[in-house]
Amino acid sequence: MIDKVLRVPKERALTPLALHLLRPIHPTQITLVSFGFGLAAGVAAWQEAYILGLMLWALNRLLDGLDGTVARIFRKQSDFGGYLDMLLDIVTYAVIPLGLALGIGTTEGYISMAVLLASFYINAASWMYLAALLEKRKHGAAARGEQTTITMPGGLIEGTETVIFFSLFFLLPQAMIPLFLLMALLVLMTAGQRLAWAVRHL
Repeated sequence: MIDKVLRVPKERALTPLALHLLRPIHPTQITLVSFGFGLAAGVAAWQEAYILGLMLWALNRLLDGLDGTVARIFRKQSDFGGYLDMLLDIVTYAVIPLGLALGIGTTEGYISMAVLLASFYINAASWMYLAALLEKRKHGAAARGEQTTITMPGGLIEGTETVIFFSLFFLLPQAMIPLFLLMALLVLMTAGQRLAWAVRHL
């Protein structure tokens, strides 16, 4: 919901780190290290090491922002890099709820996790194909002057809100099930927003 508002401030905040510490590192290497932290966060969640999981998740998100910044600053952007970044993000978004559900080990936890992941699946379909159509119609990221590889149609739950929810999963494990279900509801509402937009504009 607020990703576009935060994109420029985030880029400004990350640029000094990219310039001074990450110059010799290829963006794809940063993406892969970020993914490793995401997988580790899922394992920590499974082991109910919630504070460790939260720190690993924070590192995953920090590096996920930095790979794009490094690519833009040093002109190392590529279609493959953008594709790999998105693919590994989606894997991370699945692994962490799975780890959390395995950690609590209850039927209710598994069901709420399944509902959440199903909402992610539906939401992915709602924006990925729409993004492809916008690119086809020359209304994509480049035409809009966006920093991302492809345009991501806005909605109630975007990257910033996902970071907040996943952080809450780690901070409030006792409320994990209602948080899973609340996020699933909001994600489905987001998919509905995009469907309504498509009905009006396509």
